[in-house]
Amino acid sequence: MILTQDQTMVRDAIRAFVQEQIWPHAPAWDKSRTFPKEVHRGLAQLGCYGICVPEELGGAGLNYQMLALVLEEIAAGDGGVSTTISVTNCPVNAILLNYGNATQQTRWLRPLATGDMLGAFCLTEPHTGSDAAALRTTATRDGDHYVLNGVKQFITSGQQADVAIVIAVTDKAAGKRGMSAFLVPTSTPGYVVARLEDKLGQHSSDTAQINFDQCRIPADHLIGAEGEGYKIALSALEGGRIGIAAQSIGMARSAMECALRYAKERESFGQALFKHQAVGFKLADMATQIEAARALTHHAAALRDAGLPCLKEAAMAKLFASEMAERVCSDAIQIHGGYGYVSDFPVERIYRDVRVCQIYEGTSDVQKILIQRALA
Repeated sequence: MILTQDQTMVRDAIRAFVQEQIWPHAPAWDKSRTFPKEVHRGLAQLGCYGICVPEELGGAGLNYQMLALVLEEIAAGDGGVSTTISVTNCPVNAILLNYGNATQQTRWLRPLATGDMLGAFCLTEPHTGSDAAALRTTATRDGDHYVLNGVKQFITSGQQADVAIVIAVTDKAAGKRGMSAFLVPTSTPGYVVARLEDKLGQHSSDTAQINFDQCRIPADHLIGAEGEGYKIALSALEGGRIGIAAQSIGMARSAMECALRYAKERESFGQALFKHQAVGFKLADMATQIEAARALTHHAAALRDAGLPCLKEAAMAKLFASEMAERVCSDAIQIHGGYGYVSDFPVERIYRDVRVCQIYEGTSDVQKILIQRALA
């Protein structure tokens, strides 16, 4: 991909911020499980919270190709921070931009895009992940309100978020057409952070189980119409998968750069590791795989920016990039030898952070199902 002057300027600005404000602190955040609020404020000032939101609604007025560029740069510094940014941009902002009414966009989308609020997306439940049609959380109409009851699982920013988009069942007899989407301020009584997950990686991003216990919200917090929740939820997944692919590329690139530096500095049998063909070929393969993933990701983003279907292409990008990233990060550890296995070197953390990219926003198997259907 050949970047325009504007794209290069944005990328370089984000890269400089990441190198100064994120990369040096990521190991400490990982150990302390800290959510770095100050860094998020800095990223918000750079427009990272509302990349694809029009300027008149407080966003940067850019597109999905820029979203992919920005998320790659942030993920190269810290995977957890990039996940928080990714979820706020898509699905949260994307849903409000495409389905929210003018009042909802003014009240919620604008502060989300400027970084004055943080968003969460509540779809997954403890008994179901990829099968979104099997939800049990309910939203019952009660006069001018809806009352939500149920449990949501693996919710990114579930504790830190100011508002959550929640997919709940409003008509149990209607199947997929019986789901609806709601805006739920996290300060609402009945929105309960039941637990924070003790995760393998991405410790700078909280992942929570949320209980909705008689959570009462005004009826005007319904997004779109009743019964559109399933469609609304799926509509944002293409953009979300492009985001996860970009994250995967950023983490893989960071691990490869660490391995390259180490291979040039470390000597074995009288010469730098880099000069040993076994190591040099491994690095060549890593670099090639990263470039291939980037091409797939930006192709999917370009299709989405053009308003063209990209379900298959987004699935391909997410599948290839996430699986590539684990291989590249594993190879980076191998190049470091024993040092790659200890937390003194960053490749250990990056490897842990990248593993979930094959799971969230649809597992690798789900992506293959989508691609297979597109080929039929």
